[in-house]
Amino acid sequence: MAIRWGLCGAGKISHDFSVALKTLPAEDHQIAAIASRSSDRAKEFAKKHSIPKVYGSYEELARDPDIDIVYLGVLHTEHWKVGLLFLQAGKNVLCEKPFAMNSRQVKDLVEAARKTNVFLMEAIWSRCFPVHAEVRKLLAEEAVGEVKLVKAYFGSPQLHIPRSVEKELGGGALLDIGVYCLQFVLMVFNGERPESVQASGVLLDSGVDESVVVVMKFSRKRMALCAFSIAARFSNDAVISGTKGSIRVLGPMHCPTTLVLNDKKTEYPLPEPCLPLNFTNSTGLRYEAEEVRQCLLKGLKESPRMPLADSVLLTEIMDEIRKQVGVVFSQDRK
Repeated sequence: MAIRWGLCGAGKISHDFSVALKTLPAEDHQIAAIASRSSDRAKEFAKKHSIPKVYGSYEELARDPDIDIVYLGVLHTEHWKVGLLFLQAGKNVLCEKPFAMNSRQVKDLVEAARKTNVFLMEAIWSRCFPVHAEVRKLLAEEAVGEVKLVKAYFGSPQLHIPRSVEKELGGGALLDIGVYCLQFVLMVFNGERPESVQASGVLLDSGVDESVVVVMKFSRKRMALCAFSIAARFSNDAVISGTKGSIRVLGPMHCPTTLVLNDKKTEYPLPEPCLPLNFTNSTGLRYEAEEVRQCLLKGLKESPRMPLADSVLLTEIMDEIRKQVGVVFSQDRK
């Protein structure tokens, strides 16, 4: 039986997700419906992607009995409200990152999923890439000895994009791209809570973070360094340094296709898209879609690759970073 997807939001990421699904067998994945607050946008999207059902509201999608899981591709300022709508309607949900605006909202979503006994996952697609699977395998084998330092960098000039710079749209480097650096560190350290988090950053006039550097200290004298910016281009790679060598995930580290263990390079090519994409390496969204399918087939309520505890911790760390650099959203006051 194919997993029947319902798409919530007809924007750029939903387009890329739809294109990525087409690289998987049709007997495993089908897009059954698209919902947008603009029925014209939904109709246009459905036509482009050959989607049978079109809804002009999210509520209609939530009521559709023929949907196995909802892919939440709306702006992250909406994730909490719209996520609760689907979870309370008993729908399984794959929610785009960042999960929500703060840890309080994330905990609400997790609680709602547990209450209705449905599957919930934050769409940190990086975790599902073959490169990340190989990193976890190498760490389990202690291929580089004891890990001492993890570095992750992500810089992408996007000051011209309203979504990146406007406070009411949940802008800033941290929530948009810094989340990838932090999740990588948590993956390497198995979801362990850092002993300390020190952040320094510079803000835009709009009050969101433009560039941030974060240093985290973990148990057993292990460290992590993350730097992210929406003003400058970085190397966008991640390096795990251990007592016997290093693992390097070449840029783009958030959707990687190349891994270097000491001096040995391995490539993991992606399938070609059938339509133009909005974002780098977006056919890699296929990996998280297949991860969701496997979880649903096994009756799991969360993904072992991106457990809900990791999502909660990730957002708690982001709350602390925002507190230190001075970024406050309206959602923090409620």
